Amino acid sequence: MKNSIIGIIPAKMESKNFPNKPMADILGMPMIGHVYNRARLCTDFSDVYVATADKEIIDYITSIGGKVIEIVESRISATDRVAEAVKRIEADNNCVYDLVVSIQPDEPMLTPDVLGRAISPMVMDKKLKMTALMTEITSEEIFNDRNEIKVVADNLNNAMYLSREPIPSKSRGVCFPRMKLVGIDVFRRRFLNDFNLMLPTPLEVAEDIDLNRILENGMRIKMTLTEQEMLAVNHPQELETVISRMRQDEYFLRQYMDKF
Repeated sequence: MKNSIIGIIPAKMESKNFPNKPMADILGMPMIGHVYNRARLCTDFSDVYVATADKEIIDYITSIGGKVIEIVESRISATDRVAEAVKRIEADNNCVYDLVVSIQPDEPMLTPDVLGRAISPMVMDKKLKMTALMTEITSEEIFNDRNEIKVVADNLNNAMYLSREPIPSKSRGVCFPRMKLVGIDVFRRRFLNDFNLMLPTPLEVAEDIDLNRILENGMRIKMTLTEQEMLAVNHPQELETVISRMRQDEYFLRQYMDKF
């Protein structure tokens, strides 16, 4: 039987470095519109929702015929907000999903292939509780950017630690592969609920990375490598690069450009 998989995009207008980021214009469409439309192109999903407390986002997603679930905004983590949204959606629709995919709203160039790659290990290995995507860091600027979450994994591609600091250290001149987290995490439904019941942990708070809660509680995060370049938007100036790429993007031009 095919797994029932839901994609949740937790979005909020508040941002320290880029206020109102989800509604930033990219070729006439808000960033959240690109993320939502591209997620919907993934045939693995039974459904895709935007989860938000912000009226502007709710009104926009509703205006394009999209699905949105209004959640109570708080200082809980993005993953906690995803868990809250799924509970509400399941209650409203009298259903239970097998897998939940958390998709960050600042990945306007994500593709169905990348989403499928993130989901595949969970479908193949029923013992996995969650997976996360990582990609190689391509510049010193990204390596030193605190908005980019760096990940160090073991030889079996299990995450050892996640940090906003530039890790692993280069102080002894040894070169290691340098990886960063991509904003796509896949959870077994029951495990997402378990996560939501755990209290925030010290390293989670110190690093401002909610996935450290899993590692601090002695559980695994299986990392999956993608070689596709991902263009997350952390700063306003990064929009220009995305806009330039989007002008030639086949998914935008051929599959959802007519949505606005």
